[in-house]
Amino acid sequence: MYCHLVLFLQSEDGDIIACVDIYKQPAFDHPALKNHTIQMQPSFIPSTETPNGERENSRPVVSQLWKKRGSCPKGTIPIRKIRRRELLRTNGRKSPEHLKGTKKIATQDRFMHLNNTKGSILYPTPENRSTAILLTYGYNYVGASGEINVWNPRVERLPEFTTAQIWLKSGAVNNFESVEAGWTVHPAQYSDARTRFFVYWTVDGYKKTGCFDLTCYGFVQTSTEIALGGAVEPGSSSFQQQYVLPINIFMDPTTTNWWLVFHNIAVGYWPGSLFSLLKHSATSVEWGGQVYSVNVRKTPHTKTAMGSGYDAEELYGFACFIGQPRILDYSKSYKYPTFVAVRKDEYNCYSAVNYKAGNANDEATFFFGGPGQSYRCP
Repeated sequence: MYCHLVLFLQSEDGDIIACVDIYKQPAFDHPALKNHTIQMQPSFIPSTETPNGERENSRPVVSQLWKKRGSCPKGTIPIRKIRRRELLRTNGRKSPEHLKGTKKIATQDRFMHLNNTKGSILYPTPENRSTAILLTYGYNYVGASGEINVWNPRVERLPEFTTAQIWLKSGAVNNFESVEAGWTVHPAQYSDARTRFFVYWTVDGYKKTGCFDLTCYGFVQTSTEIALGGAVEPGSSSFQQQYVLPINIFMDPTTTNWWLVFHNIAVGYWPGSLFSLLKHSATSVEWGGQVYSVNVRKTPHTKTAMGSGYDAEELYGFACFIGQPRILDYSKSYKYPTFVAVRKDEYNCYSAVNYKAGNANDEATFFFGGPGQSYRCP
């Protein structure tokens, strides 16, 4: 791939960004994309209006660190150069979601009940993962969006990682197809503890397919402005300005490609030909955080944090949040989902609340996270 580069840029965090000919990117080594024609732009970008009818993001948006050193020329895409040790440690992939026999219950929390969320939902619990999410399911979803609050939580040891993200899924709980995007702190994957923008996909519940960013064949990048896996800044801190990563994922009806938009930038897409079920729609959407560790649901628990590291009940300015969660259906209009529920695998370790302030016109904001091991989570 690097034989087709046009330019190298050295980021101040040590990353090397290669500006590679767009037609020589890794995606086209996938058998399903052998004769693929690049879709340079989506046929439309759905409106992402706020509750007050404003289209512009009301909170400051993060940027990528490497952009301080320049940009890639037209006709190329920026690719973060992958270190050999990173591939040896993770192979660019998440571990499979092995399901345990026990099931947890997802219910709306004590803060409020939204729409039809008073009921309980049984769901299987994957081993080595702990999640705190807002979810909706049961319909045909062709898009989802949200403003993900950006922090830099602690990761205790390799190969643990923590994410704040959006998932669109379809299929069986242990063999699903998904497209995902958000931020992560993943030292095994990126060789440092910086907060980084990532994308992911799988067609078999992480068993044999899919990867982070461009470490395998699949995602087709079109933007010259965003490097997948690149560090983002600034991060949020307590009592200070809160920064967000606006994510918009939607299926283009003319091609069935799943497009990813970072703020107002169309980054690229997962080709519809990669999927069987997601070629038509997703059947569930999730917003929130996840910690991967062999020491979740065990004593002693991992000290890897989720979100900001603060409990969800600390709310704005302390807890990590996802604002303006939206789903897209075949009406091509983003809307707050009819049904939402809150799921938290380990409430004493990583909590979650869908909180609505006293003003009846205000929309709920989803808060999640926690420190991991603590006096409540030994």
